[in-house]
Amino acid sequence: MGPTPAFMLQLLLALVAGGFTTLTASPFELWWLGPVAIALMYVGLHTLTPAQAALKGWFYGAALFASGTSWVYVSIHDYGYTGVPLAVFLTALFIAVLALFYAGTLWLYRRFVGARLALLTFAGAWVLGEVLRTYLFTGFPWLLMGSGYVDSPLAGWAPIGGVYLLSLWVVLSGTLGAELVLRRQWWAAAPLAAIWLIPLALPHQWATPASEPTRVALLQGNLPQLLKWTPEGQRTAANTYSRLTAAVADDADIIIWPETALPMMEAQARPVLERVQANLPPGVALLTGIVQLDEASQYYNSVVGVGNVDGSYQKEHLVPFGEYLPLESMLRGAIDFFDLPMSSFTKGASEQSPMQAAGISFGNAICYEIIYSQLVARRAQESDVLLTVSNDTWFGASIGPHQHLQMARLRALENGRYVIRATSNGITAIIDDQGSIVARAPQFETTALVGEFYAMEGLTPFTRTGNWPAWLLAALMVLPGLRLTRCRGE
Repeated sequence: MGPTPAFMLQLLLALVAGGFTTLTASPFELWWLGPVAIALMYVGLHTLTPAQAALKGWFYGAALFASGTSWVYVSIHDYGYTGVPLAVFLTALFIAVLALFYAGTLWLYRRFVGARLALLTFAGAWVLGEVLRTYLFTGFPWLLMGSGYVDSPLAGWAPIGGVYLLSLWVVLSGTLGAELVLRRQWWAAAPLAAIWLIPLALPHQWATPASEPTRVALLQGNLPQLLKWTPEGQRTAANTYSRLTAAVADDADIIIWPETALPMMEAQARPVLERVQANLPPGVALLTGIVQLDEASQYYNSVVGVGNVDGSYQKEHLVPFGEYLPLESMLRGAIDFFDLPMSSFTKGASEQSPMQAAGISFGNAICYEIIYSQLVARRAQESDVLLTVSNDTWFGASIGPHQHLQMARLRALENGRYVIRATSNGITAIIDDQGSIVARAPQFETTALVGEFYAMEGLTPFTRTGNWPAWLLAALMVLPGLRLTRCRGE
């Protein structure tokens, strides 16, 4: 007996919901679609068997990642030296595997959680699924449900509980809305209103800015990724960043170059950096992303500085396949994509002191690290400002850089810290402690963005506690619905 029309409708709703979730994020920012997407996933779910619920979850995840992470194809094909058929296959495999997280979440939900208090238990289970996706197999917390809400009425919750609390409220809004509209449960209007109105009464400013701003220049070289690591590319990079630095030297206290701005080892880059620094006014600091090679022949994706700078930073959370190769003995050399330049990095220590530059304490998050809210909160605890350098050239002209920037904005809001974002070809920006962009450079242009930021004192509740309160709340919401008996259809 084949699938019933009702079940096929459930799968169709899942596809629509996945696409709606992508539209909540940048560059679309239709955040109001989030609760609608959740309602489409919630309605009818409790009539499904665990296996059917898993398939509905997989369809949702496939639609979400096919529409929201289409930039993976760009990275693999355009910059990973991979032909179209294999790039399509690898992208499809990536999407299919990630969709399993939602399949697993909904299978577990239908297997172990009953329909009692479903509007609460579903929200808690959804967020616990996001937590699992954040950490299992190194994690991929991209397009979490709460990521698109930095400009929404819910934004005031971010300094309280971070992105997972935002996810929890969005999902709960979807289940409450479904109960209110479809089942005429009028009592649901009260908690729904509270979720969206309480932020109006929450404090607007959790941290205090320094009395005087700091002038910063963020350089964007816009160099071709495919030529970057050639001898010609190295010379071009050195000349480009030297020229851009000279143009802003008299108008900045701190000058920042992006991730691997100079495509060479630190030892090779030092003469270039010192020559540039020698022409800077006294007291001006220069920070740059660079590759470090230690005495044990281990590579580190790092941030170093010259001039009025103390300390360095080595990237802690590496990108699988981009910066290190899982199952390296099996995969290395299998296809060109598994032999990308600089794909053998070693991760830095989890506890690193913030860098000091021009009297400012910088908490670093290189590229991909900015999407990990817990990691960034640790950096913010001891820093005045957050610095993220990135090479978003890998995204091409896709929606990826816009999503990446939006997550950096949410980190600023969560921690009450300015985020200074220097990228190779965009989107370079200065983000204030409210998550608002105060200055940004055009994408795909060779330019320097000069602006101001404030060192911030004081910690938000989220910075103090991290994600644990939101995770605990999600778990407590699931507990009332747990059961040991098997549900229908198993």
